[in-house]
Amino acid sequence: MEITHHGGYLGVTGSCHQLHFKANNSVLIDCGSFQGRDAKRHRSPEIEFSLDGIDALILTHVHIDHIGRIPYLIEAGFHRPIYCTPPTAKFLPIMLEDAIRLGITRNKKVIDKMVKSITELIQPIPYGKWKQLPGNAEFRYSVAGHILGSAFIEFRNADEWVCFSGDLGSRCTPILNEPTSPERADVLVLESTYGDRIHEGRETRVQRLEAILLETLENRGVTLVPAFSLGRTQELLFELNEVIEGIGVKHGPSALRGYDIIVDSPLAIKLTDIYEQMQPYWSEEAREVLTVDKHPFIFNNLIEISHAGESSGNIEYLKRSGKPAVVIAGSGMCAGGRIMEYLKAFLHRPNTDVVFVGYQAVGTTGRAIQEAHQGKGSVFIDQREYPVRAKTHVLSGYSAHADQLDLIRYVQGIPVPPKEIRLIHGENNAKKVLKEKLQALGHNVTYTEDENNDHSEQADTE
Repeated sequence: MEITHHGGYLGVTGSCHQLHFKANNSVLIDCGSFQGRDAKRHRSPEIEFSLDGIDALILTHVHIDHIGRIPYLIEAGFHRPIYCTPPTAKFLPIMLEDAIRLGITRNKKVIDKMVKSITELIQPIPYGKWKQLPGNAEFRYSVAGHILGSAFIEFRNADEWVCFSGDLGSRCTPILNEPTSPERADVLVLESTYGDRIHEGRETRVQRLEAILLETLENRGVTLVPAFSLGRTQELLFELNEVIEGIGVKHGPSALRGYDIIVDSPLAIKLTDIYEQMQPYWSEEAREVLTVDKHPFIFNNLIEISHAGESSGNIEYLKRSGKPAVVIAGSGMCAGGRIMEYLKAFLHRPNTDVVFVGYQAVGTTGRAIQEAHQGKGSVFIDQREYPVRAKTHVLSGYSAHADQLDLIRYVQGIPVPPKEIRLIHGENNAKKVLKEKLQALGHNVTYTEDENNDHSEQADTE
């Protein structure tokens, strides 16, 4: 089997890989959008490779950097099966509808037609079941623990096995099962987003989140949390429920009622409803919570905002009232979405906190805010300069990506070491450091260096 990388092998976004079985048989693994600096070198989202011999699209999960170019794939003439796990099959039409509306057209008839064309191709495949592909090849899904429905994929063809990790999850995720390791992988295509760092533990992140909430209450400020609509928002709500209850116990009911938790994201609200429907895919720990709390994503302080008019009205209310609030809104990298209006309104205030709980790609506004030292820097949003006087925080414990220890444990859990580990989905330093760690354990590791990446070190991200 041979692999061609169409995206996601130099930077962190735009994942798209082609696995060739024979001269005329192959499959695509993911077809994602480019973001941040990656988007600048891929100006057009159009599909630039031939679709000849591609028998299927096999998805690892539904984050936009793994699915965002599917509409362009369909426009290019792709009408083959789209395989995914059952939860991913539920999320995919909603995620793509939102992506089409934001990136292609707002014409409802066109959106509905495109989503219908894609939905007709979706074929859910259960975890652990081998699925036959044209020729002698077959594949199966296993739990990746990144978001609900995420999976790594094992392919076997004759006596050769190739595994694509997709995005692997952190050991600290409160709702999902931890990833297992492949049964076998002659070649392992491994993500490396955090190959150069180790996340803080779950207990630490909860303590830091509580401290930020208490400071917000004390200084009557606004805490902004850019969060991906799928995965991160649900994990935050799950733990905020617990944190807020703890604040009420420690500091009294007045503290508990002192501020609002606002989710300003129609997409996140829809996806949270599906999360609740997918309880059989939750971890045992999360299901135990249901025995005492039937709705762990809903609590008294929570306000959900769906309509754009309500969003602008809420910003004006927060400015006028001075009421403490925590706002969770997309997009997770501050590359658009409703979080941008909140940043414009509150970044210049010293009593604002910006809490990053997700990876910030180079070239995104989120990364620029992280690199703008408090009171000494500024960022451009919609071609206007905004001073950054807000305090910024990075809660790495909320990362949906495996850290260096998780990645090494995943590799070391494979019974027979892979003949080759190919690192993708990471910046140069992350791949370099992870390669050194894995080589020290005796593994053969390769990656393609991004010659345009002049960042010798990543800014703090997750």
